[in-house]
Amino acid sequence: MSSSGLLWSCASQESKPALLLLRKALIWPHPRAGQAFMLLWVSVLVLAPVSGKSEAAAKPVISLHPPWTVVFTGETVTLTCHVLHFHAPEKIKRFLWYLEGRMLRETPGNTLEVRDSGQYRCQTQDSLPSDHVSLTFSSANLILQAPPFVFEGDSVVLRCRANAEITLDTTTLHRRGEVLSVSDESSDFRIEQASLKDNGDYRCSGFKNGCCSYSSNTINIEVQELFPRPVLTASLSPTVSGKSVTLTCKTQLPPLRSDVKLWFRFFEDDHMLQLGLESFLKISTLTTRSRDPPYYWCEAQRGSSGVCKQSQKSQLHVQIPVSRPVLTLSPRGASVPEGHTVTLTCKAESGSFPILYQFLREEVVIQKMEPTPGMKSVMSLRAEHSGNYYCTADNGLGAQRSLPVYLTVTVPVSRPILTIRRPRSQVVEGDVVELYCGARKGSPPILYRFYHEDNALGSSRVYSREEASFKLPLSAEHSGNYSCEADNGLGAQRSEVVPLSVIVPVSHPTLTLRAPGAQAKVGDMVELRCEAQRGSPPIWYRFYHEDVPLGNSSAPSGGGASLNLSLTAEHSGNYSCEADNGLGARRSEAVPLSMSGLTGSRSGPIATGVTGGLFSTLGFGVVALLLYCRLPRKAGGRPTSDPSRSPADSDVREPVYRNAPAWLELQPVYSNVNPKGGEVVYSEVRRIPQGSKPAANSDSVLGLLRTHLPSHGQAASHRPSDPPGSSVIYSQVKVACPSACVAPQS
Repeated sequence: MSSSGLLWSCASQESKPALLLLRKALIWPHPRAGQAFMLLWVSVLVLAPVSGKSEAAAKPVISLHPPWTVVFTGETVTLTCHVLHFHAPEKIKRFLWYLEGRMLRETPGNTLEVRDSGQYRCQTQDSLPSDHVSLTFSSANLILQAPPFVFEGDSVVLRCRANAEITLDTTTLHRRGEVLSVSDESSDFRIEQASLKDNGDYRCSGFKNGCCSYSSNTINIEVQELFPRPVLTASLSPTVSGKSVTLTCKTQLPPLRSDVKLWFRFFEDDHMLQLGLESFLKISTLTTRSRDPPYYWCEAQRGSSGVCKQSQKSQLHVQIPVSRPVLTLSPRGASVPEGHTVTLTCKAESGSFPILYQFLREEVVIQKMEPTPGMKSVMSLRAEHSGNYYCTADNGLGAQRSLPVYLTVTVPVSRPILTIRRPRSQVVEGDVVELYCGARKGSPPILYRFYHEDNALGSSRVYSREEASFKLPLSAEHSGNYSCEADNGLGAQRSEVVPLSVIVPVSHPTLTLRAPGAQAKVGDMVELRCEAQRGSPPIWYRFYHEDVPLGNSSAPSGGGASLNLSLTAEHSGNYSCEADNGLGARRSEAVPLSMSGLTGSRSGPIATGVTGGLFSTLGFGVVALLLYCRLPRKAGGRPTSDPSRSPADSDVREPVYRNAPAWLELQPVYSNVNPKGGEVVYSEVRRIPQGSKPAANSDSVLGLLRTHLPSHGQAASHRPSDPPGSSVIYSQVKVACPSACVAPQS
């Protein structure tokens, strides 16, 4: 495009001349003043560092293909992350994508295909996140599509689009509720050379003859500024030793429009000096020697689009570069407690105003200010972050940076959190648990202490933000409440209490038999007491007689348990008990129980269900007892009483029966013999088949009495041999009153 073809539309936008501060060196009354001027930089007062081309952007931008923010569900939109100038392409190794603030994906390239609605951002490994782009995947019948960004001078296409199943006869575009355009042929609407007057809410509607009407979504269009008002700067050219001045018309295009070409025009008062794509102009310094310096200004225009802006009119003056500033902190010292106020002062000893001061922490700007002459560049902040602090000073002739000052912010520890890591859900004595204590906030080093019921277990000093740990082998005494404490010298904090229950397996229990007298007798009530000295409740106890279960009992709170047993003749033998709390049963040692007045074998069980047979056998025993009492006197034998027995042994005893077969119809013959005078009579009853006669020899004797006084005070017996073909019942009958059977002495 030629310069003659440009249509300048911003001549009417000229602002009133800005009368700026002049320095005497600008107007040279004599040659020495001119020499002084040659040693200085010259520029316009306004210092914004902008130019006709986009400067290094602070963050990338996202473009869309197709360029619509609303599409139909099922379609695909390709996002492209544009990195503009601030990174060399070969240094970019990965692109990060975000949806609704959450990390979505990492890609090696700068494109990403998406199908979901939401706000998208992109970022490289060293950049800030881009501005978000909103996408809507719609299932409506009619949608209005528009580009995500609209700038001044853009030719904007709005597309009213129906889904594939609908054919519209007419489409209408609405803006702020009013009809803007109606079309029968195309669904596209165009806005030529967009400007601020085109801002507003847009929607479209469609009509199908004889059928239906449809309404689309609403899109808000906000036309953005293509470039800010330009600033005219001037500087002496060092290559010509101050014999010329370079005027620069500075402005800045947005990253998404960095390819737009701007035309520049320079003016001296009302006279145009230059028109073209160059944003700078060299003029002779002789033009500044006039006693009435002229005003200079410039215009920037986007081709023939009508977007035209002009700078302020300014006179030239001498600008002195700033010196390196000095940053000081108050209060002075290596560390400041969190929350205290810190005052930062940045001062450049020389430099022409205005000077832009910036305060930074680890390369991040935390505050900017532009003080007037006589004011100090001072800022106050609440101490929260440790790190290197800087300040910069810039008056448009080159920014100067201070030396770093390191500030240490000491943060008191927050209340720590104690966690106990267990090898299983319920810990058992002998397990090893790990106690972890960590404070979310707090400047290291942090001393952590571990407690069990306020008793110190140990401590650990951590020099980072990691947790401290402590291993504890568990014993029964370790049940209880645990806590930890964090302290970095700014006040100790105690955690909440964490309970821990240690389950202890039961020990081997001890069985105790408690009888009412020194010697247990049939009919006594004996208490079996089983108790495990160690073991976590509840404990379940089981009682056994010769490995036969007798009963069980529980101890919900620990301790022992008892079982009461009424003694019968079968209850002689070994007793034991078992304790179990779910971690393995333990058995006690066997405890023997013998009852006074019992002899013979007690190994056989009582035959149940033969009540009649028992009563018959008891009758046989009584007859045998009477015979036993009478025979010795007739034979002149030894009386049945034993003078060695104590009177207490004459108590009536309940008989104990062993090996009683089922009831048989017998023809018994009884014979009772007790040659040694014991207290027990054994009767043997044989059944003789009908028609048989008893033999006369000793083998045919039907009643055999066998007595045997056992050693160790207990009765023992030997079963006689059974003749072939006979049925035998052995009965053990205790003598109820041995003294009554003693023959009188002559």
